[in-house]
Amino acid sequence: MVRISSKVRWRNYMALIIFSMVIISGCSKQAAPAPQAVEVKAMQVVKKDTLIAHEFVGTVEAKNEVQVRAKVSGNIVDKMVVGGAEVLEGQPLFRIDSRQYNSALLTNQATAAQSEALLAKSRKDVGRYNQLASQGAISQQTLDNAVAEERQNAAAANANWAKVQQAQEDIEDTTILSPLNGRIDINDLSIGSFVSAGSTIMATISSVDPVMVKFSMSENEYLQFAKNKGASPAEWGRDLKLILSDGSTYPLTGTIEQVDRGLATGTGTLSFKASFANPDKLLVPGMFARIAVQSEVRPGAFLIPQRAVQQMLDKTLVTVVGEGDKAETRVVKMGTKVGNMWVVDEGVTENDRIVVEGFLKAPPGTPVSVIMIGPDELQTPAKQ
Repeated sequence: MVRISSKVRWRNYMALIIFSMVIISGCSKQAAPAPQAVEVKAMQVVKKDTLIAHEFVGTVEAKNEVQVRAKVSGNIVDKMVVGGAEVLEGQPLFRIDSRQYNSALLTNQATAAQSEALLAKSRKDVGRYNQLASQGAISQQTLDNAVAEERQNAAAANANWAKVQQAQEDIEDTTILSPLNGRIDINDLSIGSFVSAGSTIMATISSVDPVMVKFSMSENEYLQFAKNKGASPAEWGRDLKLILSDGSTYPLTGTIEQVDRGLATGTGTLSFKASFANPDKLLVPGMFARIAVQSEVRPGAFLIPQRAVQQMLDKTLVTVVGEGDKAETRVVKMGTKVGNMWVVDEGVTENDRIVVEGFLKAPPGTPVSVIMIGPDELQTPAKQ
């Protein structure tokens, strides 16, 4: 009987284990399931003639804004308007205690009446002295003195009547009137507050229709408009669109009315003010909005949704549905935004399908299950 050594048995045992592992490994590789497709939403690149509009960040301002100050000093005894209310030009707002001004009027009226009496007496004296001087009954010096006294009394009477008029105006000024149509702020003073003439701000009133939107553009942008449209903003500053912070477009167009005298020293930008009608009082001072200034029509522009664009460091990327319905990342060069779309200068063709939703789950090479959508199914950037 042949005996097998322990060393040989061990070698055979190890060979069997290695062979089994190779067999198991091969089977596992054959059984690995194929990767599942990721569901994404995509949209065909839109090609059409597009009106290019440059957008600039702007701030809504009141066309007219006035700080209401009193011309007389005193305590507020009546308040005829509440903060935040709309007011009309000439509408009473506040009333200041007028008792001291009524007393001043009576005093000045009495003084003026005394001056009138002295003036009447001096005029009669001059009339008599003229007759006596013509008869040689008095000296010329006596007549001259009477005439001089009459003039002094006339000047005093005029000065006192001027004080009467000033006192009457002070009484009228105790009622504070609105200087314009607009809306009063909510920081107005309360009854009992003391106001100093010319210094205390009693309220601020801003006009509401129309409003101004102030925005700025760089020197290069201004030169581009001047070369393409004309040097005067009146030639290209009409039919401006206003895009509100929620992404909606204001229904009325505006017109540039004011241009700053030169570039700002610190920023090198040129400031403009555009006027927009505001009949529904939707626009209020302090709002931020974007001004869209039309530049030129670009024929056959490629448009893709803004929401499909990805920023990574200094690169702009989009995910497209490539060959075999696999995700493909592509570097693109973007142009101008048009509503919720974006003009692509380089990187796509009209045949490309751009992934709009789900690109974060589909790195390059990932199979995708594509659901096509149209431009009308896109949400505005604000709703996203």
